Amino acid sequence: MYRVEQHPILGDAPKVRRVKIFVDGQEYEAKEGEMIAAALLAAGISTFRYTNYKHKPRGIYCGIGRCTDCIMTVDGVPNIRTCITPVQDGMRLQTQHGSGEWQRGDAHD
Repeated sequence: MYRVEQHPILGDAPKVRRVKIFVDGQEYEAKEGEMIAAALLAAGISTFRYTNYKHKPRGIYCGIGRCTDCIMTVDGVPNIRTCITPVQDGMRLQTQHGSGEWQRGDAHD
C-alpha cells in the first residue's frame, strides 16, 4: 500500500517472499524479514500502542530500538520493539495499552 517499489535512483525493490501477519485480528501482508514497524507503516498503521498515563497514541519514533514508542504485544509477549523485530509468517500483533500483559494460552506462558 505505502511502499516504494520503483525508485528512480535505487531501481526496483528486490523480490521477497510475502507473508501474512495479523494485527488486532485483521490480516495484512508483509515482506518476510522486514521489521514489524516497516510492515505496519506500509499497511497504513501508525499507532502501535497507547501510553499508560494519558492513553496517548504512539508509533515509531527513533527507529533504532532505543526508545519504547513502537512497542506492541507480539505473539502474546508485551513490550516488543517493533522497529528491530523482523516479521515472521503468522505473527500476531496487538496494539498495546499501557504496560501490556502476557496473553494466556500462548507458547510463551
